[in-house]
Amino acid sequence: MRTEWSWIEPLMETPLARWLQNLPSQVERVWRDRPHGDTPAWQAALSQLPPIETTGFSLDSPSIRAGIAADCDDRTRERIREQLMSLHPWRKGPFEICGLYLDSEWRSDWKWERLQPHIQPLRNRLVLDVGCGNGYYAWRMLGEGAKQVIGIDPTQLFLHQFEAVRHFLGRSHPVQLLPLGIEDLPPNLQAFDTVFSMGVFYHRRSPFSHLAELKGCLRKGGELVLETLVIEGGTNEVLVPDGRYAKMRNVWFIPSPTTLLSWLSRAGFRDAKLIDVSVTTTEEQRSTEWMRFESLAEYLDSMDPDKTVEGYPAPRRALIVASA
Repeated sequence: MRTEWSWIEPLMETPLARWLQNLPSQVERVWRDRPHGDTPAWQAALSQLPPIETTGFSLDSPSIRAGIAADCDDRTRERIREQLMSLHPWRKGPFEICGLYLDSEWRSDWKWERLQPHIQPLRNRLVLDVGCGNGYYAWRMLGEGAKQVIGIDPTQLFLHQFEAVRHFLGRSHPVQLLPLGIEDLPPNLQAFDTVFSMGVFYHRRSPFSHLAELKGCLRKGGELVLETLVIEGGTNEVLVPDGRYAKMRNVWFIPSPTTLLSWLSRAGFRDAKLIDVSVTTTEEQRSTEWMRFESLAEYLDSMDPDKTVEGYPAPRRALIVASA
């Protein structure tokens, strides 16, 4: 994938410079050394998106919106639909492109509504979104006035989805998605005002290693926004699934909220606060036309929806903010 680097120059006077000076070659190595077999099909879908001069956009509404229905005729809208559907499955969203509604697996806007009132205002902040997926939250961060948003996610399909949306929103917005993981950033960078890690923590083998990586990305006094699976329970209670959890192979640990708060304190974070705990419902995460694979309903015990198919407590998610 062709990557533009003009956005780097304004950031070379920030603490990010230590990373950015090597970033182009780092990303090019990913595209060269880790090619995905579906990349030609994804690239073809992007190249066939019609050029449209869209009428406005919205980054601060539940759907990331580019244009309105009147910006194209039905035939063109069907062409857009076909190409975007070539990038199935759409996990995060929703999006609305020229009147075409992309009903993603997750109602990601619900999570944003839960966290947005409780975080430090993002206006003029330098933001990192770890495990950013297709960039839905990165656009919402930009809608809150962030100066620059950098999203990282090694799943290359998601980056192609981001580029498809940006085709209609335009390339001038200060948001970038990169095919990297947090381990690809220099240690102890101390550059970002806000770091988001949502839906990533339980996939990491070592909780303290991930917390150290997140803290190293933040400037002193910067804010971490952490969202992860939790269980009900007291301090020091942790579920370590034997095999899969909700059909996911790579869930290594699920702490109680108080355990998670104690881990953050031990990792050197200050003022950690639990701002929300919510049971995930089949209204928030479900199969749709735009994500036709199994979803939460198939991950739960059909006779007891309070348990996963493996017999563990059903997914419950916590949101925590903390200062570096």
